[in-house]
Amino acid sequence: MDLTHMDLNETPATPVFCTIVPPHILSNLAESHEQARRTLEHDDTHRGRRRDIVARGLTPGEPGAAADKPKRTIYDARHHETVPGTKVHAESDGPSKDVSVNRAHAALGATFELYLKVYGRKSIDGAGLPLDATVHYGRKYDNAFWDGERMVFGDGDNDLFLDFTIPVDVIGHELTHGVTQYSANLDYQGQSGALNESVSDVFGSLIKQYALGQSADEADWLIGAGLLGPNVTGKALRSMKAPGTAYDDDVLGKDPQPAKMKDYVETTDDNGGVHLNSGIPNHAFYLCATALGGNAWERAGQVWYDVLTGGELAKDAKFTDFAGLTVAAARARFGAGDEQEAVIKAWTQVGITTP
Repeated sequence: MDLTHMDLNETPATPVFCTIVPPHILSNLAESHEQARRTLEHDDTHRGRRRDIVARGLTPGEPGAAADKPKRTIYDARHHETVPGTKVHAESDGPSKDVSVNRAHAALGATFELYLKVYGRKSIDGAGLPLDATVHYGRKYDNAFWDGERMVFGDGDNDLFLDFTIPVDVIGHELTHGVTQYSANLDYQGQSGALNESVSDVFGSLIKQYALGQSADEADWLIGAGLLGPNVTGKALRSMKAPGTAYDDDVLGKDPQPAKMKDYVETTDDNGGVHLNSGIPNHAFYLCATALGGNAWERAGQVWYDVLTGGELAKDAKFTDFAGLTVAAARARFGAGDEQEAVIKAWTQVGITTP
């Protein structure tokens, strides 16, 4: 059962301000890189605006006749830190001369397409919400984020990070925070916050796989591949296949994500380590999807989507809660067979016993 149109009319969504480059990376860079310090300071202050947006209690509307088609609008901030900026591209427009505009338009479409064609969801709110994005935000801004109303992309500094419209999974990740905002509304703290982050990584990766027509075995399972600058030693921001191995760089530091529960990070930073500990449920999904084989969005992705939108996932859910619901969802959707066994085994391999 999808409670999208019920619960959020009663309870405003929990404040979430997620940037694709997590605070622990920017903190490592802040002392030696001025741009990273400015980005970190910007993100800290911008969380206030995100809270204001959510405090309005934004709720989905009713699907309209055209809700099965995307309505994308791209704006250009022209290197200012104001949104939305100047409108430069509408849904019906042809390709732009600006590659950032074209990439943003395409990735918004890829996200819309996966949710609609695979899961029958009409945009991120389930009711055909228009998808807006702002490109060229700030000067050499080293991040991208969903602010509760739109996607916002920095150009990167071309040293540590490149243009943030490059990886389609980055856009899919951030827009999925919108899906969570309109469905399970997971608290952005501790294990529920790590689940919030993990769900965005899961569907960000599935959006990329779907757009490229990749099977689970063909996928790279990286988040943000192609985003790191030419002098950075690393492949991406995160690896679902092998958390803790995405980068190991003299400046960026070493990827600190754990892959198993025994290595869970207890910290007060980053809302209780939401970007760190998301590696554990990320790896569980990878193990489940690759064990089942084929297209990851068809079975493993369906189970995760059923849990996210099913109405039984508590806002403050722990890893064990989520794991138990995935086992139940696998059985409800596919019966007591390979899917349920793969889900149970995946969680067990990362050190989580399902109820």
